[in-house]
Amino acid sequence: MNKNLLTLIITLAGLMAITGTAFAQNENEELLNEVKSLKRQVDGYRHTHDLIIKKVDDLMWHNMLGDIAFVDKVRLAGPPRWKPLREDDRFAANPLQFYCYVFVPKSVNPNKKYPLIVLPHSGIHADFSTYYAHIVREFIAQQYIVVSAEYRGSTGYGKATYENIDYGGLENEDVMVSRDYMVENYDIVDSTRVGIVGWSHGGMISLMHILRHPQKYNVAFAGVPVSDLANRLASHTPEYSANFTAKYHIGESIEENPQEYKRRSPSTYAKELTKPLLIHTNTNDNDVYVEEVLLMIDSLKAHNRQFDYKVFENSPGGHGFDRIDTKVATDIRFEIHKFLERYLSPAKPFKSPSQMRKAAYRF
Repeated sequence: MNKNLLTLIITLAGLMAITGTAFAQNENEELLNEVKSLKRQVDGYRHTHDLIIKKVDDLMWHNMLGDIAFVDKVRLAGPPRWKPLREDDRFAANPLQFYCYVFVPKSVNPNKKYPLIVLPHSGIHADFSTYYAHIVREFIAQQYIVVSAEYRGSTGYGKATYENIDYGGLENEDVMVSRDYMVENYDIVDSTRVGIVGWSHGGMISLMHILRHPQKYNVAFAGVPVSDLANRLASHTPEYSANFTAKYHIGESIEENPQEYKRRSPSTYAKELTKPLLIHTNTNDNDVYVEEVLLMIDSLKAHNRQFDYKVFENSPGGHGFDRIDTKVATDIRFEIHKFLERYLSPAKPFKSPSQMRKAAYRF
């Protein structure tokens, strides 16, 4: 073969290989960009879905409580993010806005004062939904006023609120803002009769408030409360830990920054308890394991704190054992109400579990 022709063929083959590689690289980059775009769209659809569900559920609140309560939803503002998302964010110091549910019994006398229940919702990313409707009816029937903050990280308000999550941190300040808002703006609220009630993550917030701000509350109930993040993260899946290591949240693992996780754990502040507290846990809880709650109980005992607690043995319902609608569950809730009654003196306390069921379920 002619030497020049061979050189030309080799050169052309090399050019084709280079062109093919470049084409493949460009094609891979295009596919990668398309995947990223689709991921952003799917993520956006998720929040859009949550927004729609939230609007439907807001209508359900009026439907399920409108016969006995004035149902309102107000917009408040808590502290700025605990750390900016970006260094160049000129608005990083702005307070974060959030929504808050308010329930007032229609039977109130505007010239009298009534006790307030602060009711933070559960879930690492969740919202205050009609899951709590029967429980709110129970409070309203006794003439409690109820407030529930959709604190930072809640779902149903878009991506920005979702990614403002501050688990164990400034979410507690949002809930406190809702408590103070009621005391400052509703003449019918008695500032000397305020209790906080929560389950799971809401139970964690309940613990943090009664431990760190005892001057603000008379009593607290913490049902199956998240209590110790070191114990919790060690016993749960890596997917759970990812909620904390996300760049918009803590951004570090517990191994990298143990003090930050300790700061966010109620067990750290067990020695500070000075007000009445009731804790419930369940041995077959498949979310907040009984060992985590027992660690909190043991921490309180180690500091000689006075409190009430009960460990339920394999109570039906697992994590939600006293929030479901069975007679067993509502009988347990009756005991919770009787505990709160001792410190908040509602105008119309329940006399029996059957009376409570009729108040919650109408029959």
